[in-house]
Amino acid sequence: MSLLPLHLLGSPVLRQHSAEVKIVDDEVRRLVGDLFETMDAARGVGLAANQVGVPRRVAVVDADGDRFALIDPVILETEGRVTAEEGCLSIPEIYGDVSRPERIVVEALDQDGARYQKEATGLKARAIQHEIDHLDGILFLDHLSLLKRQMLLSRWRREHKDDTGYTKEVQAASARSE
Repeated sequence: MSLLPLHLLGSPVLRQHSAEVKIVDDEVRRLVGDLFETMDAARGVGLAANQVGVPRRVAVVDADGDRFALIDPVILETEGRVTAEEGCLSIPEIYGDVSRPERIVVEALDQDGARYQKEATGLKARAIQHEIDHLDGILFLDHLSLLKRQMLLSRWRREHKDDTGYTKEVQAASARSE
């Protein structure tokens, strides 16, 4: 497994609609392992493949004591509405209040290619929806009001005006200083 560089706001791959996987093979399983390792090192609760430059419908989540892969995920049911703060590994240090369904049922393939359904609420439901949005080329900023989105984008551009690219290397957890 490897740590993969994160693609940041402005990278075209973040706006692509990711391709279906259909068959879970060793390459997909390796991608799942790399996503988990990268997510853990970056201290995230979810990570989609296009966030590491791979436009395929693969994501991982580790929330509310549940750690799982989502391959070709589809949300089957939603219920309720709740607003909570979200951030994103691809848009570090930018946060906004996003309204999403409170309860969902998702269907996906696991890393062995078995189809499963999962009901989720709370942080787990929010993380699943956030990652599926990534697979569809949608960022959490797109759920904000125009004024709030413009304010956060202006702040992002100001803070990243000297950046030379759209990727950021992720350091291994043990190599970071606390």
